[in-house]
Amino acid sequence: MTGATPANGGPSPGARPGGIRSPRFGYGTNGFTNHRLADALEVLAEQGYAGVALTLDHDHLDPFAPELSERVEQVRAQLRRLGLAVVVETGARYLLDPRHKHHPTLLSEPGRSARVDLLRRAVRIAAQLSAEAVSFWSGTKPAELDDETAGLRLLEGCSAVLDTAEQHGVPLGFEPEPGMFISDLDGFEWLRAELGRPELFGLTLDIGHCRCLEPDPVPQCVRRAGDRLVHVQIDDMCRGTHEHLEFGDGEIDFPPVLAALDEVDYRGLVSVELPRHGHAAPRVSLRSIDFLRAAALRAAAEVNT
Repeated sequence: MTGATPANGGPSPGARPGGIRSPRFGYGTNGFTNHRLADALEVLAEQGYAGVALTLDHDHLDPFAPELSERVEQVRAQLRRLGLAVVVETGARYLLDPRHKHHPTLLSEPGRSARVDLLRRAVRIAAQLSAEAVSFWSGTKPAELDDETAGLRLLEGCSAVLDTAEQHGVPLGFEPEPGMFISDLDGFEWLRAELGRPELFGLTLDIGHCRCLEPDPVPQCVRRAGDRLVHVQIDDMCRGTHEHLEFGDGEIDFPPVLAALDEVDYRGLVSVELPRHGHAAPRVSLRSIDFLRAAALRAAAEVNT
């Protein structure tokens, strides 16, 4: 996989004078939780974003709401009108359990069937939206659970979701997440191999996570991910601390990262992931796209030097 191309009429990637493709920047709606979804989409389109990473949640697009199909069609129509591409995210904190964050997971017992059901719903919603991918993660491993059993549960859950994805032709982007059972690229590669390296089972790579815990430099992580990338989340971060920071507040040098994405011919969304900045969402999103555009220009300039 080289990253999805726009499926809903969104902007196509353009070439820069320096020969490096202009990235398709998106923004995660989990950073706009104080806004109505329709308002958030309008703001992001006005600011020049090419797409959104849409988290299914009770306050935006609730996958358990009555008359869901009609609601999804309304969102689809607005996305098309605004020229926004979309990736579906499934990391809502309390959608399935109002008392425990991100639970149940694919490792939980009881409860993992509820997570599988949510992910299958997400695939069907993604198909209706003509989304580029559905992104999800493993969840944390309960202390009493051994690694072998955790791995078997994860494989079983991923296989079930993959069946639905193959029925609808929707790529899956599995995200390694610090602190979860699958936390890094090594874990993703193990999981994909165990599943038989299916074509639709790709990678969601969070650039901040690479700086947080991967041993290699961030651009090298991008090159390692290569053609398995179906979605990229982007944020700043510091080594050893899983905290999503605004650009410039962490340790990442972004022009080499954007150049590496171009090098591997990634054409999907590069979505800002700042879920704790909703209190100032319009200002943060505007600062973010200004920063990323400048970083992309520097990347193009450095390619030519």
